[in-house]
Amino acid sequence: MNDQNFQKATFAGGCFWCMVHPFDEIPGIEKVTSGYTGGDIPDPTYREVTTGTTGHTEAIQILYDPEKISFEELVEIYWRQTDPTDASGQFADRGSSYRPVIFYHNEKQKEIAQASKKTLEESGRFLEPIVTTIEEAKPFYEAEEYHQDYYKKAPVHYKLYNKGSGRAGFIKDNWK
Repeated sequence: MNDQNFQKATFAGGCFWCMVHPFDEIPGIEKVTSGYTGGDIPDPTYREVTTGTTGHTEAIQILYDPEKISFEELVEIYWRQTDPTDASGQFADRGSSYRPVIFYHNEKQKEIAQASKKTLEESGRFLEPIVTTIEEAKPFYEAEEYHQDYYKKAPVHYKLYNKGSGRAGFIKDNWK
């Protein structure tokens, strides 16, 4: 398959370190990149984004083969990595740079994301409102190299962070 047949999916769900691993080894996913999107300045740094003044959020961008995995399936995986009721960040990561967002790259992705959100709202799984936003994709800037595949580069720290942040427990209690 050549690159022009791949599609992009972009999700924000708190710390991008914890968002990469759930998608990284799924058949049909070619690449998962940590980065920043949604802001107004070009090529921001981690330090700039974490100040909360650039408008960016930490996100992952997935390059995937739609013949092997659908956008609907990616959205379902996404929901199960987040607390969709927390607009102020995710778990221990607080502030606008950690807000939950599904970024769409075309109208079909937008429709799929909206339908999925509605299904989740109507499911009664959560007592609080589903506040994850669905926004048009903006330029995506790859994060610094030390952030890429962090769960592989620092597996012990990653596991401690994933647990200590409250993410692992929330997922176990609410999604499993």
